[in-house]
Amino acid sequence: MDEEGPECGKPDFVLLDQVTMEDFMENLKLRFEKGRIYTYIGEVLVSVNPYQELPLYGPEAIAKYQGRELYERPPHLYAVANAAYRAMKRRSRDTCIVISGESGAGKTEASKHIMQYIAAVTNPSQRAEVDRVKDVLLKSTCVLEAFGNARTNRNHNSSRFGKYMDINFDFKGDPIGGHIHSYLLEKSRVLKQHVGERNFHAFYQVLRGCEDTELRNLHLQRNPAVYNFTRQGAGLNALESDERSHYLAVMEAMRVIGFSAEEVRSVHRILAAVLHLGNIEFVETEEAGLEQGHLEVAEEQLVDHVAELTATPRELVLRCLLSRTVASGGRDLIEKGHTAAEASYARDACAKAVYQRLFEWVVSRINSVMETRDRDPRRDGKDTVIGVLDIYGFEVFPVNSFEQLCINYCNEKLQQLFIQLILKQEQEEYQREGITWQTVDYFNNATIVELVERPHRGVLAVLDEACSAAGTITDRIFLQSLDTHHRHHPHYTSRQLCPTDKTMEFGRDFRIKHYAGDVTYSVEGFIDKNRDHLFQDFKRLMYNSSDPTLRAMWPDGQQDITEVTKRPLTAGTLFKNSMVALVENLASKEPFYVRCIKPNEDKVASRLDEDHCRHQVAYLGLLENVRVRRAGFASRQPYPRFLLRYKMTCEYTWPNHLLGSDKAAVSALLEQHGLQGDVAFGHTKLFIRSPQTLVTLEQSRARLIPIIVLLLQKILFT
Repeated sequence: MDEEGPECGKPDFVLLDQVTMEDFMENLKLRFEKGRIYTYIGEVLVSVNPYQELPLYGPEAIAKYQGRELYERPPHLYAVANAAYRAMKRRSRDTCIVISGESGAGKTEASKHIMQYIAAVTNPSQRAEVDRVKDVLLKSTCVLEAFGNARTNRNHNSSRFGKYMDINFDFKGDPIGGHIHSYLLEKSRVLKQHVGERNFHAFYQVLRGCEDTELRNLHLQRNPAVYNFTRQGAGLNALESDERSHYLAVMEAMRVIGFSAEEVRSVHRILAAVLHLGNIEFVETEEAGLEQGHLEVAEEQLVDHVAELTATPRELVLRCLLSRTVASGGRDLIEKGHTAAEASYARDACAKAVYQRLFEWVVSRINSVMETRDRDPRRDGKDTVIGVLDIYGFEVFPVNSFEQLCINYCNEKLQQLFIQLILKQEQEEYQREGITWQTVDYFNNATIVELVERPHRGVLAVLDEACSAAGTITDRIFLQSLDTHHRHHPHYTSRQLCPTDKTMEFGRDFRIKHYAGDVTYSVEGFIDKNRDHLFQDFKRLMYNSSDPTLRAMWPDGQQDITEVTKRPLTAGTLFKNSMVALVENLASKEPFYVRCIKPNEDKVASRLDEDHCRHQVAYLGLLENVRVRRAGFASRQPYPRFLLRYKMTCEYTWPNHLLGSDKAAVSALLEQHGLQGDVAFGHTKLFIRSPQTLVTLEQSRARLIPIIVLLLQKILFT
């Protein structure tokens, strides 16, 4: 945590002599090699995942940053957390910290350090209610990771959902409550995972962590390879002892948060039911004299297990698996038998939906404990909020599907907001200081956001249209419709529109030129994932469970099947609506940004792969950010602070000046150095155009400091 010398590179990218990718990468690499994983771009923090424990955190480090200005200490997450906290406390402003970066770049760890900082610097008077809220805030991360995180090829603890947490503070600046919003849980992971990946942690924790008696009651075996849903990741198991200790940590966190013992048992029963559901296979048997075959469950005992664990009647479970009820005009109900393929589809849809409802219930249960209690602004003063957003970064895989489109659209929205807010902040500062604004060229990605979200014509609107059309609509027809709508769009192409491009497949792929680079999407499964269909029979079955926890997850199961209801919103529209609401929420707050970078694909310490990082620097628009932040001036400093650092370099200002104001003293100092042509004078701050001016002043200061030290020693010791 020592102060940084020039050998560590520039602590702020704004101070680079030239704003080029080469200069940026050189500085990033030099700092990383010196163990400096944090660097600023103005007030934005760039963080490189070190893939090792570094002695940068804890009470001692927190004390060094508490109450300090951003530039008084070397760059650090604590400095950003402190700046957001001080802005909130001092100016009663709602603030937010937006953490972004690709999978494995260290977003979740960054959000934990921010939470720990806030917990450490609040509640000096030890109020019990505030301590309870802090405990819940810190423990909630552990529980959400169990149900929402999984091992992927990029990251052993990858968040497979987006998370935005609001923390409410009272007028003293102590946390008094909070609220978590979750976005787009990757529920398709419940069914299958890529080679080298695992299902959500919770499944393995129950299998490895439960006591023998509970495991028997759940009809489970310890080995994950026994179950279709966990077989793929079974060979990748962490040590059994680790799995067990994680399980115990989650159990303790749930207890601290306030989950009852019965609720925890319910959660385990639901996880077990999902695993058994995944092992149910269907067989078609020929029946004499009937043209249509008859469908049966291969292993009836699994149906018994699912019925027992979900507290529902066995015959109803069996009926839901083998057929569905259809309303045919008026109040007539017909039971329509499934084919083996339809039954498998329905079983999978049910497994995904049960897990998603479980996850959402866990989030809302934590929220119910964290909600601010009995607050009256007239009595208690105005509450303020710090929001922390930890959300998936831009994703490009060998095959990109509906989930990647949503995630990349989310990143386009956030990038648009990022540039707008940074520009707005800059323009406001120039206005406040009476400095003329310089126009900055930057890439405006509004046209890409429109391509995805525009009503009637955008990708999501065309997809919704395909989902609601009568007759058989295939993914291929959806692609043709996209081609028709966007054949002239500069950011859209497909094999149909560009027949010579063999990197795309006919009738399957389309490509969007995102701000971060080109991504090719495969339309296979788009319609299915957008419809997100689950037969009403399953919803009714779960709603009628005698387990109150499970029943609470399925309020929509109480509808009568003959009720005519509005078509439910599609997955894409729900996600778009949640993104629009999120961006509106963030835009109303004062933003602080943490941009996370993954140094290499192999998750190893002390190695920075330049090509891999260059790619991310482009994705995150960091050079754009440096250009906008400089907007003609590399640095700006309040007059008193500037004098404090450089007054020894001028006879008129050392040891103290006698001029009319600090501004006049700064002017005299710069004139003596012949640097007045490279600055502009604001009302309270000095604006410096080129980094070279700062270098000149720093060199001058460095020459004089040893002489001043010698002089002081002489005075003291003679």
